Amino acid sequence: MRFLLALDLTNKLTNRRIFLFWGPLALTWLMMAFEQPFLIAFIARLGEAKLNLAAFGIAGSFAMIIEAPVIMLMSASTALVTGRNSYRKLRRFTDLLNFGVTIIQLLFLIPPVFRFIVINLMGVPEEVSALAHIALLIFLPWAASIGYRRFYQGILIRNNLTRRVTYGTMVRLTVIVVVGLLLYSAGVKGAYVGAAAMSLAVFTEAIATRLMASRTLKELLNKEDTENGHMGLRSITKFYYPLALTSILSLGVHPFVTFFLGRSYMAVESLAVLPVVSSLVFIFRSLGLSYQEVNIALIGKQRENYTSLRNFAIYFGITVTVLILLLAFTPLADLWFINVSGLSKELADLSYLPLKIMVLLPALTVLLNFQRSLLLINGTTGPISTATAVELIVIIAVLLVCVIFLNLAGVVGAALAFTIGKGMSTLYLAPRQAAVLKGWKSLVKP
Repeated sequence: MRFLLALDLTNKLTNRRIFLFWGPLALTWLMMAFEQPFLIAFIARLGEAKLNLAAFGIAGSFAMIIEAPVIMLMSASTALVTGRNSYRKLRRFTDLLNFGVTIIQLLFLIPPVFRFIVINLMGVPEEVSALAHIALLIFLPWAASIGYRRFYQGILIRNNLTRRVTYGTMVRLTVIVVVGLLLYSAGVKGAYVGAAAMSLAVFTEAIATRLMASRTLKELLNKEDTENGHMGLRSITKFYYPLALTSILSLGVHPFVTFFLGRSYMAVESLAVLPVVSSLVFIFRSLGLSYQEVNIALIGKQRENYTSLRNFAIYFGITVTVLILLLAFTPLADLWFINVSGLSKELADLSYLPLKIMVLLPALTVLLNFQRSLLLINGTTGPISTATAVELIVIIAVLLVCVIFLNLAGVVGAALAFTIGKGMSTLYLAPRQAAVLKGWKSLVKP
């Protein structure tokens, strides 16, 4: 199944035009990437910092896997919503998906279920588990709010309104700052501060995004579908299922990582440090995550802009790699972990090596999202989920070796696993990318 795209650029696509389109989306992801470091700075300065950092990391990892099925709704609505019928069908699909993930989270929160998974299976200490359970309860509005918001963000992107996506994120970031400061001042436990600020912020952003899309929706409801009007729930499900599976596999790795970290050398320290290091690396990775929708929207109906978008991605990957290298291998790392994040000297010392190991992740993220976008444009979404399954298997295998056999500190093993897993995922997609390009050969200018 192939879906035609909205933007038909009549002029040559330059790096400047790509940057102007991509800039608001990159800023959106960048602002979101700063959320966790900002909240971690609060948590690290409140009481029982080590326990609350670990609990916030665990609750956040489960919140992310529960939201996984809705993550790709932005890409789906960017690619599929062309008029009245496609909008209504995909909106109904979105509502069903949001309802489903909320029910799953409620079932997981049943105390005996939660304790069995987190304490019995994952080996998380009792005091950390109790904090994580309440934090995950506070995260309850999180998944549905994200699904609702990403559906309407995709419509804004398709209609070249990327700045409004950024405005929504500014609302989200403002709420996080205000709520975080208020709860921090009130002396609320750190894990609860993080969960409450993020949940309320995403809920507010979802409302703001819907309001900003109102005028576009009025035009959309008066527009007949010229491309995807034939879509029904079955065809949407066929298109979306591999994307949802991709997100589930990608985010589902976090509980497995927590399982291994809970049994690793320096377990509590690793559980506390991993969200700090990961959130820092995510700041650089976020710029690459924003590129998937850019490629989908700008490539052109005849794929004529492929070369320009590919070259921009190459420059982009080199830039983010240089930036994270400057941070990881200079005193800036001390500044971040100790002065900004507020880690103790013990936890900061444990953070440096994982950060250095993960310096290739931002460039690999750019490459992976570029590859995924080509497959999405081509309508061949199956290999995307298979590549993510490969990544998950490699991560688990590397963790098994590092934690069980080599007895490395858990966070070091996790850093190695994430980097090697992402690399194997891009290697798997390389021949599939080549096959797509071969099929486009008559359409894309060399």
